[in-house]
Amino acid sequence: MSIPQEGGGPIERFEELADYIASGEKPRDEWRIGTEHEKFGYLTDSLAPLPYEGPRSVRAVLEALQARFGWQPILEQGAIIGLSRNGANVSLEPGGQLELSGAPLASMHAIADEFDTHLRECAEVVAGMGVGFAGIGAAPVWTHAQMPRMPKGRYRLMTDYMDKVGSHGTQMMYRTCTVQVNLDFGSEADMVQKLRVALALQPVATALCASSPFFEGKPNGHKSWRSRIWRDLDASRTGMLPFAFEPGMGYQRYVDWVLDVPMYFVYRDGKYINALGQSFRAFLKGELPALPGELPTLSDWADHMTTVFPEARVKKYLETRGADAGDRAHMLALPALWVGLLYDQNALDAAWDLAKGWSVETREGLRVAASVSGLQAEAGGVKMRDLARQVVAISRVGLAARGRIAGGADESRFLDVLDEDIATGQVQADRLLARYHGEWHGDLSHIYAATRL
Repeated sequence: MSIPQEGGGPIERFEELADYIASGEKPRDEWRIGTEHEKFGYLTDSLAPLPYEGPRSVRAVLEALQARFGWQPILEQGAIIGLSRNGANVSLEPGGQLELSGAPLASMHAIADEFDTHLRECAEVVAGMGVGFAGIGAAPVWTHAQMPRMPKGRYRLMTDYMDKVGSHGTQMMYRTCTVQVNLDFGSEADMVQKLRVALALQPVATALCASSPFFEGKPNGHKSWRSRIWRDLDASRTGMLPFAFEPGMGYQRYVDWVLDVPMYFVYRDGKYINALGQSFRAFLKGELPALPGELPTLSDWADHMTTVFPEARVKKYLETRGADAGDRAHMLALPALWVGLLYDQNALDAAWDLAKGWSVETREGLRVAASVSGLQAEAGGVKMRDLARQVVAISRVGLAARGRIAGGADESRFLDVLDEDIATGQVQADRLLARYHGEWHGDLSHIYAATRL
């Protein structure tokens, strides 16, 4: 989840909304990789979720990271809610999930170093504290009532709204973890092609990273329950964006969609003002009920853009959003997959050739089937395991073409774990289910050690 955005001053022309996205365009040699990965904190003795306050708590972890490793605190109403350092942020999800929003970096080797540094710092500050972190897509045992609440005004407003517009919104907020990658584009046409590929092939990422087959103490019938949750959250702001595949797609078409998504809030003077269900179009006219007579700024627009949650999202860069959090290897494989597909033009063209003939129904069918069946998914005559094999192969070629070498290997080494999954047809969820039905004898208390980062 995002922190307040700094987009700019008053909006004077309607065209500035699309210009804001366009301002993110970069030449190829300036394209960078940004990753976001979340994890559940828990108490190793009771296996309860990590609370916000107390000697063993989210706050204690943040304060220790600040004191020992030079992070700067981010405060809201006097409470520490995050950290910043050298272009990276550590932030909190609604249920206390700890997220690293990494700095924009030039290679997957640098991404791996950043991730490992973060995990090492977290391990050092919780050593002796009786706290662990689990990499998994959904809380396997905890109920909604057990989850702590973070002191963030944005989340209080969203919690109130979620139960009014869908059946799974608060599950997403409090009991899921994801990994995503943020990538640049060079032009409007480049953004459109990348967005289409990212949306169409998002089910492949969902299947390969599926790690959430349990919920509230038992199997849930899905390989990725986190993905299932997103299908019944808020239809106005989620999904596969069928309009993105239509003629005329561009910055303005995306802006038009975002404008029609109901607002959550306006951020003023360190506080979140309730604008639930109100219209940004009305805000542009000075007719927002929450702030009558006031006109929005580009920072307000940037904030509003963070409240839409499609499977791939556009801001000043492209976010791919369809994967479960998991073990280290898969948390690094996910960004590598997308870098290989989207940052080499030949690979991008080959990826689009795979998907460009699919119908809306096939794309949505693959999304649903991936969440249920992982690599065994099938929709519209497309078999997921075969598709995943082709997609990973294209990405491997794209990564090799980038020629980013470290330790004698290029970035394609991060895809090795995905090739292993495809060869066996088994992803993290399948392996966890096998252990649950086998050596664990149905006892999910073992899953915390099995998924510990």
